[in-house]
Amino acid sequence: MNHLKTFILLAAMTALFAGVGYLIGGATGMAIALLFAGGMNLFSYWNADKIVLRMYRAQPVDEQHPNAVVRNYVADVRQMARDAGLPQPQVAIIPNDQPNAFATGRNPENAAVCATTGLLDMLTREEVRGVMAHELAHVKNRDTLIMTVTATIAGAIAALANFALFFGGGDDRERPGGIIGTLALMILAPMAAGLVQMAISRGREYEADRVGAEIAGDPQALASALQKIDAYAKRITNQTAERNPASGQMFIINPLAGRGADNLFSTHPATLNRVKALLELGAKMGMQPRPRTPDLAQPGPAAGFTTATTGVPATPTEPRGPWG
Repeated sequence: MNHLKTFILLAAMTALFAGVGYLIGGATGMAIALLFAGGMNLFSYWNADKIVLRMYRAQPVDEQHPNAVVRNYVADVRQMARDAGLPQPQVAIIPNDQPNAFATGRNPENAAVCATTGLLDMLTREEVRGVMAHELAHVKNRDTLIMTVTATIAGAIAALANFALFFGGGDDRERPGGIIGTLALMILAPMAAGLVQMAISRGREYEADRVGAEIAGDPQALASALQKIDAYAKRITNQTAERNPASGQMFIINPLAGRGADNLFSTHPATLNRVKALLELGAKMGMQPRPRTPDLAQPGPAAGFTTATTGVPATPTEPRGPWG
């Protein structure tokens, strides 16, 4: 069903692009905008893994790493990739206190999965497995290809709006609505394209949760991890993501001050909705419910908090763990 929804949304975006191009850019403007946006996104597509890994100062790691947590992380990713029938991805860690993770690369043969040092510090091994299985699901589903196509068309629509702003888009008499219609299209068309792109991204997250839970064999571990990551993302700023907000959609939880929610302007589903779906999946798999993870978004004492059910430690004021 998610694949069908993606196809429908892509078709809608293509139709939107064609219609907007005809109304405000004409055939020439539509072709120029498509070539411009397509060229930029094609370059990003072929070099996405290198660009993103360099941006976040990702460090490749292997099973020879001196830290046991990292060795387990690498071993688990490679084992789950084998079980899922995937080529072995590059495995990396990102020096960042905010717990989060993402996958990048244009296809399974050129994929990389990354976890932040904060993720490895704050989650249990089972929860880390659940998170990385989610990222492997993105690789398996070729989500980077889907998002590249939507980004290309959305970028082309935005370019057409700019074309209309600077060049007037042709003769007003040939456009429905005249100048008012053109101004409305310049504002609404890029917004509509962005909404379609966000809707596709949210759908991809739900699908990756489901497939990832099947890869790891433990939906409840991923559900627990999502709650912890969501809580800490609201407390720990990811400066690199804040400077490059377009990369926020790649992460398992929105890294931009934790503002993910199921609304028109979010690339991520609400965490509670994702957790509910994962727990329902666990029930279908015959798993017994685990103790509920408390609402970590509501902190305890000012100095920090610890819960008996999750073992989540207080948010540190200084860097800790093996990362320095």
